[in-house]
Amino acid sequence: MAGEWKKTTLGGVSSDVAYGYTESASDERVGPHFLRITDIQNGVVNWSTVPYCPISESDHAKYRLKGGDIVVARTGNSTGENYLFRGTEDAVFASYLIRFRVNECAADPAFVWFNLRTKRWLNFINSSKTGSAQAGANAKVLGLFPLRIPPLTEQKAIAAVLGALDDKIELNRRMNATLEAMARALFQSWFVDFDPVRAKLDGRKPQGLDDATAALFPEHLEDSPLGHIPKGWKAGTVNDAFNFTMGQSPPGDTYNEEGNGLPFYQGRTDFGFRFPTRRVFCTAPTRYAKAGDTLVSVRAPVGDINVANEECCIGRGVAAVRHKTGATSYTYHAMANLEPDFAKFEAEGTVFGSINKQSFENLRFVIPPPKIVAAYERQGAPLDEQIYNLEHQSRTLATLRDTLLPKLLSGECRVQGLELS
Repeated sequence: MAGEWKKTTLGGVSSDVAYGYTESASDERVGPHFLRITDIQNGVVNWSTVPYCPISESDHAKYRLKGGDIVVARTGNSTGENYLFRGTEDAVFASYLIRFRVNECAADPAFVWFNLRTKRWLNFINSSKTGSAQAGANAKVLGLFPLRIPPLTEQKAIAAVLGALDDKIELNRRMNATLEAMARALFQSWFVDFDPVRAKLDGRKPQGLDDATAALFPEHLEDSPLGHIPKGWKAGTVNDAFNFTMGQSPPGDTYNEEGNGLPFYQGRTDFGFRFPTRRVFCTAPTRYAKAGDTLVSVRAPVGDINVANEECCIGRGVAAVRHKTGATSYTYHAMANLEPDFAKFEAEGTVFGSINKQSFENLRFVIPPPKIVAAYERQGAPLDEQIYNLEHQSRTLATLRDTLLPKLLSGECRVQGLELS
């Protein structure tokens, strides 16, 4: 019953509150992982990209994260971003994070953390920020965040329900990362390193290819303006191999968030893992992308990529690209492989990087025969289909989680009959 719920605060359920460690991050394994604000994205940390830091034994003990610790960003635009540490990595936390160590006799850390994933938390953060140039909040302020908590057993039950959804979403994310790495490695092997051709040069059978696919690759390399490329392939430009549409922003009064018209994408703000997220719609589109087109950010930053999973409107910050044969998987990984070329335009920008249509068209590109592109598509497309299905499932699960979250945390919806091991 609602009367069983007690009022407290984040600080009130925390047995220890501490600011993080000050040190420079290193890509070398010089100590434990060094968790920073930038490593936390929407409550998730990809530990494979988190750097390390040198640290003394005493400081390691002082700043080491333990399972159940909650770290909260205390400065800048990321103020309030947070993460629940599961205890599987050797890690310390950086100085712009504040660690709240929950007293597990009083509260369940996961239950407390889910309260920090709500709109109520965001509203609290926005009303608590101080400072104009680099707004933020200190430990005392963050600790005042009000909580309502039921008995510990119910806290654990609620956290178990929400956690199961998060765990499945995280599993899907890892599976998709693996599938994407497989498709990208195959692209690198065929179209960048020319492994099947080099194998034939050495008198070996190309690894992992059936006879029909292996027969598509030549046995020699030849000189070209782009260096040594397989014999019969062409040294050309992006315009020679791809069709693309540069976006154009419609009048501002045609935008809405009610779902009227087509989804409207403008770049990184809308991009997610592989597919964009609907945020704004447009009732008078001027430039379109079709389902399967690769979307390339052409302004601030240059080179971020996504795939349109439906017909959509694209603004001036986006270009829609597709190989002239219609090969969508090949297009996506070809654009990803152009990252070093895109980076040059990002670096050349005076304030914000950008690439115009002519410069995009003139990017140099090695053009394989259509039969080899089709052979890649036969292997890449099934991987992309799995990625689409898993990502679609994750978005459905996330919607369910976000619907349940406020209801469970307020007591409006109760968890009953759940046995916890």
